Amino acid sequence: MLKLNNIEVIYNEVILVLKGISLEVPPGKIISLLGANGAGKTTTLKAISGLLKEENGEVVDGTIEFEGREIHKQPAEAIVANGIFQVMEGRRVFVHLTVEENLRAGAFTRKDKGNIRSDIEKVYGYFPRLQDLQHRISGYLSGGEQQMLAIGRALMARPRVMLLDEPSLGLAPLLVQEIFNIIRKINQEEGVSILLVEQNAMAALNIATFGYIMENGRIVMDGPAEQLRENPDVKEFYLGLTEFGDQKGFRNIKHYKRRKRWLS
Repeated sequence: MLKLNNIEVIYNEVILVLKGISLEVPPGKIISLLGANGAGKTTTLKAISGLLKEENGEVVDGTIEFEGREIHKQPAEAIVANGIFQVMEGRRVFVHLTVEENLRAGAFTRKDKGNIRSDIEKVYGYFPRLQDLQHRISGYLSGGEQQMLAIGRALMARPRVMLLDEPSLGLAPLLVQEIFNIIRKINQEEGVSILLVEQNAMAALNIATFGYIMENGRIVMDGPAEQLRENPDVKEFYLGLTEFGDQKGFRNIKHYKRRKRWLS
């Protein structure tokens, strides 16, 4: 459904950030994109959604295809109309609007205005807490409630592919589990393909079918999610576990050097 072929991205006409990224998002699947801060994960999502231009970024090589058609030269509004919607990192809601006004904003590009009310009710079915808060000004919601609202607003656009950028960021562990369970449910019930960018590797690989790992603007490893969860390198660096099952502290992890066989 969505395919990136050897994508290179530069910022300010000089800074090379993505260095030949290739990945695929099949129909109806959840694909995880993992990596440390600065690896290029968010830039990859913005290249897909057309938001690079807002930050003086540009795809200078390679192609991005959606159902066989190249989209990397299209404006962001056209990409949304095609069925691709990005949920930005940091829970970007319209803080001065109510919960329901935010949801209606997500349906701005739609022409079937008669179905918007039923879709709002569907969002409330996935996120009952939002229904209780439908008249609340969004700026007063908790972090978890704002994340629910950001995902719900994306659903209102009736996306075929949803790009989720760090949905667990800053959330308590129990709330992270709740959010990821809902993401899985949306994928299963709505058939929405999802490209999930996460630093919480375990949470992402538990709901994904396939994963890619980025480092310094390149894909350095990929494979079925189950295999990545059991890979000793992934366990040690991203999950903080040694081959004996011991938990490693951050002081040890941050100095970890990638093993040479990752480059083969």
